[in-house]
Amino acid sequence: MKNFLFTKNSDLLRQKVYESWEVVKQWFVSTPERSLAQAYDAAKKIRNIEIEYFNNQIISAASVNETPNVMSYWQSILTQNLTIIKLRLAEFQSSRTLLEISNPVLLEKLQFIDEVIEKYQQQTLIISKVNQQSVSQPLKIDSEIYQNTSNVVNPATNNRSIGFLPSSIGRTINRITTDFSPNAEADFIRNYHISQNRTRTSVRFLLLLIVIPLLTQRFSKEFLVSPIVERVRSQQITAIFINSEMEEEAFKELKTFEEQLKFQTLLKKTPSLSPEEIESNVKEKAIDIAQKFRKKSQEAISNVFADLISLVAFAVVVANGKKEIAAIKSFIDELIFGLSDSAKAFVIILFTDVFVGFHSPHGWEVILEGLAEHLGLAPNRSLIFLFIATFPVILDTVVKYWIFRYLSRLSPSALATYKEMNE
Repeated sequence: MKNFLFTKNSDLLRQKVYESWEVVKQWFVSTPERSLAQAYDAAKKIRNIEIEYFNNQIISAASVNETPNVMSYWQSILTQNLTIIKLRLAEFQSSRTLLEISNPVLLEKLQFIDEVIEKYQQQTLIISKVNQQSVSQPLKIDSEIYQNTSNVVNPATNNRSIGFLPSSIGRTINRITTDFSPNAEADFIRNYHISQNRTRTSVRFLLLLIVIPLLTQRFSKEFLVSPIVERVRSQQITAIFINSEMEEEAFKELKTFEEQLKFQTLLKKTPSLSPEEIESNVKEKAIDIAQKFRKKSQEAISNVFADLISLVAFAVVVANGKKEIAAIKSFIDELIFGLSDSAKAFVIILFTDVFVGFHSPHGWEVILEGLAEHLGLAPNRSLIFLFIATFPVILDTVVKYWIFRYLSRLSPSALATYKEMNE
């Protein structure tokens, strides 16, 4: 009866895995056509807007005479559809090997999409340059210094910081002049939409970097790896324990159970048990412990393969998101440079104290032991202590070098605040 139920459950699980695989396979096979169709629809929307509202010209303030608010609306629609085209074409290019590319209909769609987006490539470059120039002067200087990884300091940067009047006065005058410009409102709205889109892109991509590997690890372990590992281990005689620590833990649990039985018998809390009855109870407990640790071993083996699959998924997301990574870098730079000096010093002190501070070895020890247990490895105390003795030291050296090499030029006042707070 037990074998029948096990076989029935295995068949149901196999059928469920097969159905899920067919759904995923069908979705993946249809990805090229679906991606190209979505990009084509977005291109048609842009083309229809050009014909109906911009006299068959590009969507730009130079084509028609509209108010800044109306142009901001059309610009947001254009940006949204161009983003859809970019993402869907990237998805199509990465999966086009599954599709016959010589199909005339597909080639016509690709040609139409290229004709639509080609007109906006130069305009996008111009908007990007204007957006970079509209950033405040301190942020611009900090970004240039941050991106400069060579040992040579840019003379123009040094010359720009030396003058008869403080540079902040010049920046204030430039900001007032910009505020009185006739295009100040349109520039502000345009820069706001660009910053908004960049923030949305960065947050969405960061969520994808977290969610996709986690979901991949969970579902691959549940529906793919675990059934395979369970079937392989059930078809052949395998060891119950995959490391010595599991074995010691099982023996300790069994010994504790046996001592509890004897203790309760001596205290007359349970009916007197003969040695044969005690042995029978211990034997049943041993079987339960063996099943428990066999399942624990299967979980550890499944974790290894599921983690590898999730790493592959993470690498795929990173490889297909180079532009999003650049947006994240710009977003983080703007976020960090926007902090006050005391906030920057607080973040640095918090980071260094958590990862390389006095109490950090205990945290590293807990993390490494948890990782070893997750992968089914016996924690090696010597290796753990060796890691704790070397890695935080290396990390502390890197942080100190960064503070000495870059923070002194990025924000000298933040460096002074950091020294005062650290002392």
